[in-house]
Amino acid sequence: MHSALFLIEFGAIILGLGLLGRLAGRFRFSLIPLYLLAGLAFGTGGLLPLGASEEFVAIGAEIGVILLLLMLGLEYTASDLVSNLKTQYPAGLVDFALNAVPGAVAALLMGWGPVAAVVLAGVTWISSSGVIAKVMGDLGRVGNRETPVILSILVLEDLAMAVYLPIITALLAGVSLAAGSLTLAIALGVAGAVLFVAVRYGRLISRFVSSDDPEKLLLVVLGLTLLVAGVAQQLQVSAAVGAFLVGIALSGEVAEGTHTLLSPLRDLFAAVFFVFFGLHTDPASIPPVLLPALALAVVTAGTKIATGYWAAKRAGIGVKGRWRAGGTLVARGEFSIVIAGLAVTAGIEPALGPLATAYVLILVVVGPLTARYTEPVAAWVSARRAPPAPVPAAVPSPAKSPEPVQDQDPAGRT
Repeated sequence: MHSALFLIEFGAIILGLGLLGRLAGRFRFSLIPLYLLAGLAFGTGGLLPLGASEEFVAIGAEIGVILLLLMLGLEYTASDLVSNLKTQYPAGLVDFALNAVPGAVAALLMGWGPVAAVVLAGVTWISSSGVIAKVMGDLGRVGNRETPVILSILVLEDLAMAVYLPIITALLAGVSLAAGSLTLAIALGVAGAVLFVAVRYGRLISRFVSSDDPEKLLLVVLGLTLLVAGVAQQLQVSAAVGAFLVGIALSGEVAEGTHTLLSPLRDLFAAVFFVFFGLHTDPASIPPVLLPALALAVVTAGTKIATGYWAAKRAGIGVKGRWRAGGTLVARGEFSIVIAGLAVTAGIEPALGPLATAYVLILVVVGPLTARYTEPVAAWVSARRAPPAPVPAAVPSPAKSPEPVQDQDPAGRT
């Protein structure tokens, strides 16, 4: 009976997610808010709480985070990361200062304490690579001059997660300063070692993993990723960081083949992850934090636009491209939920999960709109504020001298 109920519940979840995907595809809408709403509907305090399948959904959600980070790592090579770190780090520092600080300040103003402040700083800091990539494709901006600037900021944020997530993991675990410092040192050491090995011996690793048989390639890469993620988590480094580093280490045809094979699995388990986060958020807990979430969304939407504008200006992009870069970076999504999910699991602040859910729901909807309309709205405002062009004064035409009148005789002859 329990097995039958599990199959019914989990089958209904997957079917519902598929129908939501069709709906989102028809309206070219991001799936993330729909998945979160589905989780709210079937979670604690929802319309139809789940029972039998919740444990499996929790495991699926953990796999979803690992696959999200693995696929993200496959998008970059180690040399790309090193190059971006050298040339674009000022933009990364500005991004952190303008977008992480408001989250930390908001948490402290609400009396949540320093650990929650560090968590909320991460929620407001990281843009959604998945949503932004889709928006740029839909708007036909992949080849625009500002696109490399946007991608550089996203790469720096993703790389920063290799340091940030171990810090969060240690803080949430309540370890001592010495143990936390050791965890961070291990994380930095592992990340640095992986980047070094990937730069120097990436081809050898890819050759070892490579296989002409898709089934063998899938099993080897998936098994290696889960193994490394498990070891990383055992070392208190974060399973997500381990998966991200595996993705960076793979390159060339292996990375392309793995991306093709794992994309459907990533989409499935990532959807389960977002649903799982919604399952653990009581819908009744969202209205009390809706105003703070809205205020935080307004502030950090503005700071993201400022970040993109500054970075694009530094790269020599024109004014229109600067506004497009800023508006494109507004969307928050998967990383914000991953960070908030760690805090919810640790139980440090009951209102943090609902606030993060409302915050992401707002900005994942607003993000595509700011990407599309920030530049024309800025142009309209600039045109309205510009002083009217002076009307040139009329130049009087030179007076014509009267033509001489010739004398005529009475017969009319001259």
